[in-house]
Amino acid sequence: MEWVVLVGRVLFVLLFFGSGLGHLTQTQAMAGYAGSKGVPAPRASVLGSGVLIVVGGLMVLLGIWADLGALLLVVFLLPTAFLMHNFWSVTDPQGRQMEQTQFLKDLSLAGAALALFAFFATTPDLGLTITGPLLDGWFE
Repeated sequence: MEWVVLVGRVLFVLLFFGSGLGHLTQTQAMAGYAGSKGVPAPRASVLGSGVLIVVGGLMVLLGIWADLGALLLVVFLLPTAFLMHNFWSVTDPQGRQMEQTQFLKDLSLAGAALALFAFFATTPDLGLTITGPLLDGWFE
């Protein structure tokens, strides 16, 4: 079963690595878009969120305090859903549908990351990890 968990971790973080790379290499364009959405300090926000998702993704992938890594991804996903994909304020039907899909994707991924956090924090032997959970026993 430890191989199944490893494959699941690999598949789960692929999206975050692609997105994080975009945050760190296309900062100016992404900051412009974030600024148009009303995100404060857009350049710093884009760089900070890029680092956050790359670090969180690496922690989940490698199993280095994977519970904390999963929480870092939740910290990225929830604000992103509401700040960047506020479909309720879009009047164009096609744009509204696109933003709603992205909003729901971010919420779904946040739910999955939260479930992974609970799994990592409460499973004593995850196998194929570098460390055990950092927050083991904090939420019992």
